[in-house]
Amino acid sequence: MELFEDLIEAISMPKCIQISENLLALRFESMKLASCSAAVESLLMSGQIDGETTLVDSSSGIYAYALALTCQRYSLPCHIIASTTVDKTLLLQLVALGASVEKVPPSKSLKYDQEFRVRRVHEYLAANSKSYWMRQYHERIHYKGYQEIGTQLGVLLRNEFGNISINLVCAIGSGASSGGLFNGLTRACTDVWLTGIQPFGSISFGSENIEDPDILVAGIGSAIPFGNIEYSIFANIHWLSAEVARQGTMRLLTNTGIFGGLSAGAAYTVGQYLSESDSSNLTLFVCPDMGYRYAHILEGTQISSHIVRAPRWIATLDELAPPWCAMEWNGTPFTPTPTSTHKKDDTNG
Repeated sequence: MELFEDLIEAISMPKCIQISENLLALRFESMKLASCSAAVESLLMSGQIDGETTLVDSSSGIYAYALALTCQRYSLPCHIIASTTVDKTLLLQLVALGASVEKVPPSKSLKYDQEFRVRRVHEYLAANSKSYWMRQYHERIHYKGYQEIGTQLGVLLRNEFGNISINLVCAIGSGASSGGLFNGLTRACTDVWLTGIQPFGSISFGSENIEDPDILVAGIGSAIPFGNIEYSIFANIHWLSAEVARQGTMRLLTNTGIFGGLSAGAAYTVGQYLSESDSSNLTLFVCPDMGYRYAHILEGTQISSHIVRAPRWIATLDELAPPWCAMEWNGTPFTPTPTSTHKKDDTNG
């Protein structure tokens, strides 16, 4: 047993759990604490913010909690522009931690929700000169906490499994966690392959024109360009429907006892596929948070006897279609725009 100074120190580090001989889960209680606390500490040390600076950002969930808890730790004011998807349990925690919360009105799409939240951030900054936008989607300072975890993880895996190739499976989201973990992991392990996960409807990897009427995993995709995504580090990309992610979440709970969110379910689905099809290497999938926020979504979900167990591999983005597609990305540059023509460099065919 270990004595911790505060909650952030106690829960920001993940647990590495062996699921099968070559499949591991990296389970966080609340993933973005590692990133947010390291970023705020760095900003304070550099003098970019001080004890009177209000830290501001928009969030659909766990980043809001991470920022509020970090601000409480350092006695900093905090203002959250909350997504329409924010739940009552999270709101209770944010207010109790001292954050002021502005919940945006419902939007007809994820795109309008994200665009409206960013616009509200700019309006807040203009009206409050002593405020600082954390820019979780764009500032590379958010890589820092994940890189440290990745480095420690690399040492652990090398000591336990020797010099083995590693498939790292991450939901992409803002790009900070996948990029930071990958960069840290490669410091200790020389052969690491990064597989990213996206929902249909996200512009980050060109699926914005594919509708998923049941989209529930907005946090792993985007309707606006994210500057923290490092496209050059991804070996493969998998696109999963909300239903495949939901089924994966329930199978993860049933098979392992891990109660994760929908991102964890998506990562487990891809991780299980990779571990079975590439048994000579080690597959590590990331579980970003606990599943309690998603209980109302998962309630009544029955594990289907017709589980989609493998993706349909495609050569171009024009072939994208639910429920599950995969593509060799091979580090190809990509510039997402809402009017993407789904064209990549010729280096990837």
